[in-house]
Amino acid sequence: MVQNDKRYTAMQDKEELTTQVKVEARLREEGFIKDFRVTDDRLCSYDNDKTYGPEEVKIIDFYRFEGETNPDDMAILYAIECNDGTKGTISNSYGPLADTDIDTFLVQVEDLGKNLDKN
Repeated sequence: MVQNDKRYTAMQDKEELTTQVKVEARLREEGFIKDFRVTDDRLCSYDNDKTYGPEEVKIIDFYRFEGETNPDDMAILYAIECNDGTKGTISNSYGPLADTDIDTFLVQVEDLGKNLDKN
């Protein structure tokens, strides 16, 4: 990953692109069309009332972005798939400016995934 160049690295495939906008466009082409948020400890889409608990969500991939000149500009974008096939993204600041509700929810999702991998 290159710092000071607003670049990211896809953690799974190591593909390098230049902006979060380009990554989001590529993910939309792959069917990740919903924009998610976390409310009341549940993942929900901005465009409807359907919500998901951590046990209903899988993190497919994630991408970390670094700001050109300010370390506070770091962000992470998650590609999410829900158990009903709904796919979308959620982003969060990376580091001290992170939204703790999003972090807490995604840690629960990751922990559940780790437990599933052991079975």
